[in-house]
Amino acid sequence: MNLDLHGFGPALAAGMLMTIQLALSALCLGLVLGLLGALAKTSSNRALQWLGGTYSTLVRGIPELLWVLLIYFGTVNAMRAIGHIFGIPNLSLSAFAAGVIALGLCFGAYATEVFRGAMLSIPKGHREAGLALGLSRSRIFIKLVMPQMWRIALPGLGNLFMILMKDTALVSVIGLEEVMRHAQIAVTGTKEPFTFYMVAALMYLTMTALSMVGLAWLERRASTGFARSAS
Repeated sequence: MNLDLHGFGPALAAGMLMTIQLALSALCLGLVLGLLGALAKTSSNRALQWLGGTYSTLVRGIPELLWVLLIYFGTVNAMRAIGHIFGIPNLSLSAFAAGVIALGLCFGAYATEVFRGAMLSIPKGHREAGLALGLSRSRIFIKLVMPQMWRIALPGLGNLFMILMKDTALVSVIGLEEVMRHAQIAVTGTKEPFTFYMVAALMYLTMTALSMVGLAWLERRASTGFARSAS
Protein backbone atom coordinates (compact mmCIF):
# COMPACT_ATOMS: atom_id res chain seq x y z
CA MET A 1 0.00 0.00 0.00
CA ASN A 2 1.47 3.33 -1.12
CA LEU A 3 0.40 6.07 1.31
CA ASP A 4 0.81 9.51 -0.25
CA LEU A 5 1.29 12.19 2.44
CA HIS A 6 1.79 14.98 -0.13
CA GLY A 7 5.03 16.09 1.52
CA PHE A 8 3.51 16.43 5.02
CA GLY A 9 5.42 13.44 6.42
CA PRO A 10 8.31 15.45 7.99
CA ALA A 11 5.83 17.90 9.52
CA LEU A 12 3.85 15.05 11.08
CA ALA A 13 7.08 13.51 12.43
CA ALA A 14 8.01 16.87 13.95
CA GLY A 15 4.54 17.04 15.48
CA MET A 16 5.01 13.59 16.99
CA LEU A 17 8.27 14.73 18.59
CA MET A 18 6.53 17.82 19.95
CA THR A 19 3.77 15.63 21.39
CA ILE A 20 6.33 13.45 23.19
CA GLN A 21 8.14 16.51 24.58
CA LEU A 22 4.85 18.00 25.78
CA ALA A 23 3.72 14.76 27.43
CA LEU A 24 7.02 14.15 29.22
CA SER A 25 7.27 17.77 30.42
CA ALA A 26 3.70 17.68 31.73
CA LEU A 27 4.43 14.31 33.37
CA CYS A 28 7.39 15.75 35.32
CA LEU A 29 5.33 18.69 36.53
CA GLY A 30 2.34 16.48 37.32
CA LEU A 31 4.37 14.00 39.38
CA VAL A 32 5.70 16.82 41.55
CA LEU A 33 2.25 18.34 42.01
CA GLY A 34 0.70 14.94 42.66
CA LEU A 35 3.24 14.05 45.33
CA LEU A 36 2.86 17.43 47.02
CA GLY A 37 -0.91 17.11 46.87
CA ALA A 38 -0.83 13.64 48.41
CA LEU A 39 1.50 14.79 51.20
CA ALA A 40 -0.88 17.67 51.90
CA LYS A 41 -3.97 15.44 51.98
CA THR A 42 -2.32 12.90 54.30
CA SER A 43 -0.86 15.58 56.57
CA SER A 44 -2.09 16.08 60.12
CA ASN A 45 -2.30 19.82 59.42
CA ARG A 46 -5.91 20.76 58.60
CA ALA A 47 -4.88 23.72 56.46
CA LEU A 48 -2.71 21.47 54.29
CA GLN A 49 -5.49 18.88 54.09
CA TRP A 50 -7.89 21.58 52.89
CA LEU A 51 -5.34 22.87 50.37
CA GLY A 52 -4.68 19.40 48.92
CA GLY A 53 -8.36 18.52 48.80
CA THR A 54 -9.29 21.82 47.15
CA TYR A 55 -6.60 21.39 44.50
CA SER A 56 -7.61 17.86 43.51
CA THR A 57 -11.36 18.61 43.59
CA LEU A 58 -11.17 21.91 41.73
CA VAL A 59 -8.87 20.72 38.96
CA ARG A 60 -10.66 17.41 38.39
CA GLY A 61 -14.01 19.19 38.26
CA ILE A 62 -13.08 21.28 35.20
CA PRO A 63 -12.39 19.74 31.74
CA GLU A 64 -8.77 19.69 30.59
CA LEU A 65 -9.62 21.72 27.49
CA LEU A 66 -10.93 24.55 29.64
CA TRP A 67 -7.73 24.53 31.70
CA VAL A 68 -5.68 24.85 28.51
CA LEU A 69 -7.75 27.82 27.38
CA LEU A 70 -7.90 29.46 30.80
CA ILE A 71 -4.16 29.24 31.38
CA TYR A 72 -3.21 30.33 27.87
CA PHE A 73 -5.61 33.28 27.59
CA GLY A 74 -5.94 34.05 31.29
CA THR A 75 -2.26 34.84 31.74
CA VAL A 76 -2.12 37.47 29.00
CA ASN A 77 -2.60 40.47 31.29
CA ALA A 78 -0.35 39.03 34.00
CA MET A 79 2.48 38.38 31.54
CA ARG A 80 2.11 41.87 30.08
CA ALA A 81 2.37 43.39 33.57
CA ILE A 82 5.51 41.36 34.30
CA GLY A 83 6.96 42.32 30.93
CA HIS A 84 6.25 45.98 31.61
CA ILE A 85 8.21 45.75 34.88
CA PHE A 86 11.25 44.16 33.21
CA GLY A 87 11.03 46.20 30.01
CA ILE A 88 9.77 43.36 27.81
CA PRO A 89 6.57 44.72 26.22
CA ASN A 90 5.67 41.59 24.23
CA LEU A 91 6.19 39.05 27.00
CA SER A 92 3.67 36.21 26.75
CA LEU A 93 3.23 32.58 27.68
CA SER A 94 4.04 30.24 24.79
CA ALA A 95 1.55 27.61 23.69
CA PHE A 96 4.01 24.89 24.79
CA ALA A 97 4.41 26.36 28.28
CA ALA A 98 0.65 26.80 28.65
CA GLY A 99 0.09 23.22 27.55
CA VAL A 100 2.67 21.87 30.00
CA ILE A 101 1.15 23.84 32.88
CA ALA A 102 -2.44 22.89 32.05
CA LEU A 103 -1.79 19.19 31.43
CA GLY A 104 0.64 18.94 34.34
CA LEU A 105 -1.93 20.57 36.61
CA CYS A 106 -4.59 18.07 35.57
CA PHE A 107 -2.26 15.08 35.76
CA GLY A 108 -1.14 16.17 39.22
CA ALA A 109 -4.72 16.35 40.51
CA TYR A 110 -5.41 12.75 39.54
CA ALA A 111 -1.94 11.62 40.63
CA THR A 112 -2.67 13.13 44.05
CA GLU A 113 -5.33 10.49 44.65
CA VAL A 114 -3.11 7.71 43.28
CA PHE A 115 -0.22 8.69 45.58
CA ARG A 116 -2.58 9.18 48.51
CA GLY A 117 -4.02 5.69 48.11
CA ALA A 118 -0.52 4.23 47.83
CA MET A 119 0.60 6.03 51.00
CA LEU A 120 -2.42 4.84 52.98
CA SER A 121 -1.82 1.23 51.90
CA ILE A 122 1.62 1.15 53.56
CA PRO A 123 1.35 -0.32 57.10
CA LYS A 124 1.95 2.16 59.91
CA GLY A 125 4.28 -0.36 61.50
CA HIS A 126 6.89 0.39 58.84
CA ARG A 127 7.07 4.02 59.92
CA GLU A 128 7.10 3.03 63.58
CA ALA A 129 9.99 0.66 62.92
CA GLY A 130 11.91 3.49 61.28
CA LEU A 131 11.32 5.74 64.28
CA ALA A 132 12.45 2.95 66.60
CA LEU A 133 15.69 2.75 64.62
CA GLY A 134 16.26 6.46 65.17
CA LEU A 135 15.56 7.57 61.59
CA SER A 136 14.23 11.04 60.98
CA ARG A 137 10.80 11.44 59.39
CA SER A 138 12.35 12.66 56.17
CA ARG A 139 14.64 9.61 55.92
CA ILE A 140 11.72 7.32 56.75
CA PHE A 141 9.77 8.83 53.88
CA ILE A 142 12.66 8.59 51.42
CA LYS A 143 14.01 5.18 52.44
CA LEU A 144 10.86 3.33 53.54
CA VAL A 145 7.74 5.00 52.22
CA MET A 146 8.80 6.20 48.78
CA PRO A 147 10.00 2.84 47.37
CA GLN A 148 6.82 1.07 48.47
CA MET A 149 4.58 3.95 47.42
CA TRP A 150 6.18 4.08 43.97
CA ARG A 151 5.64 0.35 43.40
CA ILE A 152 1.98 0.54 44.41
CA ALA A 153 1.24 3.76 42.54
CA LEU A 154 3.04 2.89 39.29
CA PRO A 155 0.14 1.04 37.55
CA GLY A 156 -2.24 3.90 38.29
CA LEU A 157 0.28 6.50 37.18
CA GLY A 158 0.85 4.51 34.00
CA ASN A 159 -2.85 4.69 33.16
CA LEU A 160 -2.84 8.43 33.82
CA PHE A 161 0.13 8.85 31.50
CA MET A 162 -1.75 7.06 28.71
CA ILE A 163 -4.57 9.55 29.14
CA LEU A 164 -2.10 12.42 29.27
CA MET A 165 -0.50 11.30 26.00
CA LYS A 166 -3.86 11.53 24.24
CA ASP A 167 -4.84 14.78 25.99
CA THR A 168 -1.89 16.51 24.32
CA ALA A 169 -4.19 16.78 21.27
CA LEU A 170 -6.16 19.42 23.19
CA VAL A 171 -3.25 21.86 23.00
CA SER A 172 -3.74 22.13 19.23
CA VAL A 173 -6.58 24.59 19.93
CA ILE A 174 -4.04 27.21 21.05
CA GLY A 175 -1.79 26.70 18.05
CA LEU A 176 0.88 24.31 19.32
CA GLU A 177 2.16 22.36 16.33
CA GLU A 178 1.87 18.82 17.64
CA VAL A 179 0.43 15.80 15.83
CA MET A 180 -3.19 16.94 15.63
CA ARG A 181 -2.29 20.48 14.59
CA HIS A 182 -0.13 19.23 11.71
CA ALA A 183 -2.81 16.73 10.74
CA GLN A 184 -5.39 19.53 10.59
CA ILE A 185 -3.07 21.65 8.46
CA ALA A 186 -2.50 18.71 6.11
CA VAL A 187 -6.25 18.07 5.85
CA THR A 188 -6.86 21.73 4.98
CA GLY A 189 -4.22 21.62 2.25
CA THR A 190 -5.09 18.25 0.70
CA LYS A 191 -8.82 17.77 1.47
CA GLU A 192 -8.04 14.19 2.57
CA PRO A 193 -9.26 14.05 6.19
CA PHE A 194 -9.45 10.27 6.48
CA THR A 195 -5.84 9.76 5.38
CA PHE A 196 -4.24 12.25 7.74
CA TYR A 197 -6.47 11.60 10.73
CA MET A 198 -5.74 7.89 10.32
CA VAL A 199 -2.01 8.64 10.23
CA ALA A 200 -2.42 10.74 13.40
CA ALA A 201 -4.30 7.84 15.04
CA LEU A 202 -1.48 5.43 14.13
CA MET A 203 1.06 7.85 15.60
CA TYR A 204 -0.82 8.05 18.88
CA LEU A 205 -1.19 4.26 18.89
CA THR A 206 2.57 3.89 18.36
CA MET A 207 3.39 6.27 21.20
CA THR A 208 0.92 4.48 23.48
CA ALA A 209 2.39 1.07 22.65
CA LEU A 210 5.94 2.28 23.34
CA SER A 211 4.76 3.82 26.61
CA MET A 212 3.18 0.51 27.64
CA VAL A 213 6.49 -1.29 27.02
CA GLY A 214 8.35 1.29 29.11
CA LEU A 215 5.80 1.13 31.92
CA ALA A 216 5.91 -2.66 31.97
CA TRP A 217 9.68 -2.48 32.37
CA LEU A 218 9.36 0.04 35.20
CA GLU A 219 6.79 -2.14 36.98
CA ARG A 220 9.05 -5.19 36.76
CA ARG A 221 11.99 -3.19 38.05
CA ALA A 222 10.00 -1.67 40.91
CA SER A 223 8.66 -5.08 41.96
CA THR A 224 11.97 -6.95 41.82
CA GLY A 225 13.00 -6.44 45.44
CA PHE A 226 9.47 -6.97 46.69
CA ALA A 227 9.11 -10.22 44.80
CA ARG A 228 12.36 -11.54 46.26
CA SER A 229 11.37 -10.62 49.80
CA ALA A 230 7.94 -12.18 49.36
CA SER A 231 9.46 -15.46 48.18
